[in-house]
This record gives sequence, C-alpha cells and structure tokens, in this order.
Amino acid sequence: MLILAKAAMSIMLGFVLSMVFGFFFVKFARKKKMGQNVSLTIGERHMKKNGTPTMGGFIFIVPVLISLLLLYIRGSISMSHNLWILIFVFVAYAALGFLDDFLKMKFKNNKGISITTKFLIQMGIALVFFYIFMKNGGEPVLWITSINISIDMGWLFGIFILFVLVGTSNAVNITDGLDGLAGGLSAIAFLAFGIISWNTGWMQGYEEVAIFCFLLVGSLLGFLLYNSHPAKIFMGDLGSLALGGALATVAIVTRHELSLVLVGGIFVIETISSFVQIIAITKFHKKIFKMAPLHHHFEQLGWAETDIVKLFWVIGFLLAMAAITYGVWI
Repeated sequence: MLILAKAAMSIMLGFVLSMVFGFFFVKFARKKKMGQNVSLTIGERHMKKNGTPTMGGFIFIVPVLISLLLLYIRGSISMSHNLWILIFVFVAYAALGFLDDFLKMKFKNNKGISITTKFLIQMGIALVFFYIFMKNGGEPVLWITSINISIDMGWLFGIFILFVLVGTSNAVNITDGLDGLAGGLSAIAFLAFGIISWNTGWMQGYEEVAIFCFLLVGSLLGFLLYNSHPAKIFMGDLGSLALGGALATVAIVTRHELSLVLVGGIFVIETISSFVQIIAITKFHKKIFKMAPLHHHFEQLGWAETDIVKLFWVIGFLLAMAAITYGVWI
C-alpha cells in the first residue's frame, strides 16, 4: 500500500504544480508571442492553429524537476546514478528541443537545427549516458527475459543506446501532430514504465525512477488541460524530445528495451507509417497513405481530430497494459 500511496502522491504533486505553472506560462507565452508557424502542407484545417504558442514542454518539465528537488530536500528520495542519467537525458534533450524551437521562432520557419548538428548533440548525450552507466557497474547486455536470453553487446551497447534514444525521441516528435495526442500517449507510457520500474527491485534507485515516471504522468495530465483540443499551447520539440529521451532512458536502465516497442506501440506505428510513405514516394512514386504520419491519414479520410486522438489513446492504453503484463507478471 505504501507503493500505491507514493505513486498517487507523485501523480497528484506533478498535476497540481503543472496546472498552476501552466496557467501562468500560457499567459507568458502569449504575451511574448511565442507562436508556432503551421505548415499548409498538413492541411487547411490546421491553419487556424497558426500562431498558437509553443514550448509548452516547460509546463511538464519544470514541475517534474521542482518536485524532485522538493522530495530530495525532504529526504523522500535519494539520488542514484540511474536517476542522474534519467535527469541528464531529460534536461539535455529538452535543451536541444528548446534550441530547435527558438531558432524556428526567431527565423519564422520550420527549419530549426540542422539534422547533422542535432545528431551530433544526440551522440554526445548517448556517450555521457554510456559512460555513467558503465562506470557505475552497468552491464552492456541486452536481456530478452521472455526466453531467458542475454546478449553481451560490449562497446556496441553505446551505439544501441544512441539508436534507442534517437529513435524514441523522433518517434514522439513525429506523433506530436494533433492536440493532446503525444501528451496523452506519453502519460500512458510513463504510467506503464512507472509500474514496471517499481518491479525492478534489483536495480539501484528503482523507486526513484518509478517516482520520476509518476511525477511526469501527473505533470502531463496537467499539461493536457492546456494542450487538449482546442490547444492553447503546443509542447514543441522542447517537450517531445525530452519525453522521448526520458522514455528511452527508463526502458534502458530497467532493462526493458523490448517492452518499449509495446508500450510505445503507437509511436512505433506512426514512425513506420512515415518511413513507408517516404520509401513509397521516392522509390515507386506512389503513396501508401493519403498523408503521413498515420494520424494525418485519418484526417484526410474525414475523421474529427478528437476522434483520432481518442482512438489512439485507447490503443496506446491497451498496448501499455499488455506491456505491464509482460514486464511485471509473465
């Protein structure tokens, strides 16, 4: 029951701080005209969102960091190396996203940081991750617990970390195309990984990692008060990159990398739909979907934005529950 109480407290704390901070940040973003330029290529119905404030990721990032600081000062949590890795990746990816959003606003386009520069920064983050992980007794091993197989990857594990971080952060970023879609799916994913983390009693700092997840769930729920349709603010790359990086980190440190594919099933499907569309157009000059990623395909079919989001949330929830069953019970 203590675990349940800590989880409920963390969600509530994250939600309250996010709700209050968001109220003031939305006003600040409007006053500073932190609007996002919406591309006409994604459909005319999205043009009415042009100028909506961005960088809303601050609404769930700041409350999580404040909550962790308060809990540490109070003595409720300790700072393990796994929690340090998680905080580092969360903040580093947020900083990368902030720079990307800032350049887009400054030059009033959607270019931002070049792909090469972004990849080099992500590589640096992965190297720091790998160094801290290995220095504190981490094993460069990929576990497939369902069939009791472990694969020693050696230094290739560093490349694996880079691949998971880049892939997950970009997947969340791609999915962030409808009001509340990425935020709601991320809340579901972190709820699942919070439960999975609390079951990894062998891991140093497993309780703190779980609390981080639950704090983020609450903060994301607070963020959705301002991001659900019609959105008063977008999370921006600042938010989506931070969420993707943190989600990947939790999966790696808990050794549930394969569960990430199931927990983030919608993120995976959205990414695959974009990849398939690009291949189909460049190689065969044909479209598989009316528009990619997949949520825009449903829009082109005439679905209401809110109906698409609700459908994806339900599927994401079912996949997350299946991952919990696999990661904790089976």
